[in-house]
Formats: sequence, C-alpha cells, structure tokens
Amino acid sequence: MFLRPVVGKQLSSVEFVQDYLQLHFDGPTLTLFVWPVVVLAEQEAHFGEVGYRNALCARIGRKVTEVSMDEDQAMVVHFDDGVSMTISLRPEDRTGPEAGYFVSSRDPKEPLLEF
Repeated sequence: MFLRPVVGKQLSSVEFVQDYLQLHFDGPTLTLFVWPVVVLAEQEAHFGEVGYRNALCARIGRKVTEVSMDEDQAMVVHFDDGVSMTISLRPEDRTGPEAGYFVSSRDPKEPLLEF
C-alpha cells in the first residue's frame, strides 16, 4: 500500500486549494481531487455540508493508525480518535483522470504516485 508512510504520523495541516485538497502528514503529502467523506461514529460529513471543514480540520494533530483500500472503490484513512476519512476511487466520482496523488517526501526528484 503506497500510503504506508503516513501510518504513525499526525495530520499536520489541511489545505483547501480552489477545487482540490492537500493533506500534509509531517512530510508526506496527499493531494485529492475528490472530496473525502469524514466518518465520525454514526455520522458522515460531506463536502458542502455545514461542519465539513471543521470535521476535516479537527483531524489536525491526530495520528494515522491504519490505511485500508477497497480496490477501485475507496481508500480509508483511520485516525487514533476513531474517526476515519473515506476517499472514493470510483471513476464516476472524479472530475479528472485520477482521484489524487501521493508524495512521501519533499524530495523534488521523487515521482508522484497517482491513484
């Protein structure tokens, strides 16, 4: 799993950039072109809903405990407070050719891992 480098790291910042999102994990960066769903116990927070940005930003400082993937359907980032973030990988949920990309370090020579 290419997101393994974020396990054990904290979400250090959330950056909203026009029509995409960047999640920074003390170095590794996940850039998303689909808006993740934040799953809080029995509730889900979706982009555009009241409280979505707060639910997402409340993950800042929380550590990632696990990343799971349902091939071609979704990727789920689990945090140490029991909250998770689901990122759709389905083509019909994308606005472009990929759902996002991942860079595990700040080395400009490192290739992007697109998904």
